[in-house]
Amino acid sequence: MAAADPGKEIVFPVVLQDNISYYTIFSGAALTIRRRFFCREDNMRQLMIDQLSREEWLNLENYCKRNLRPGPMEGLFWLELPPELWGSAQKGHEECAPFFFAVELPENKLVCELLVRSSANLHCSCIGYADPAQRNFLLDFFDRLLAEEKITA
Repeated sequence: MAAADPGKEIVFPVVLQDNISYYTIFSGAALTIRRRFFCREDNMRQLMIDQLSREEWLNLENYCKRNLRPGPMEGLFWLELPPELWGSAQKGHEECAPFFFAVELPENKLVCELLVRSSANLHCSCIGYADPAQRNFLLDFFDRLLAEEKITA
């Protein structure tokens, strides 16, 4: 494999069974692994980090409690989407704001849907899958969370 530009990322997707893709993202000249995640590619698209130790899971839970809005159930949190990242589906729907991504912490996992949800309405055209800018916001959140809590691949 040729040397990579230190500022670039290379993404290697591998489609597994049941419409689940596994992504490994490499970065830097040495092609070091930056992050790995699963993405379910059927009707509920999501990112998942699994095989967390109990200590890692507790660290992530504490991070979510400090930095995210609690959801309606134990282990569910809301990551608010900044207004400057509202897509065409959300613009003009200020009455449905704020908009969120759901972040869930089931045992030994961190799961986040790629669905932008409304806090005020369950059924509206403003609810939809993340566009590229929204998806990058979510991936940047994951990177920060993993770096700050020292979770490694």
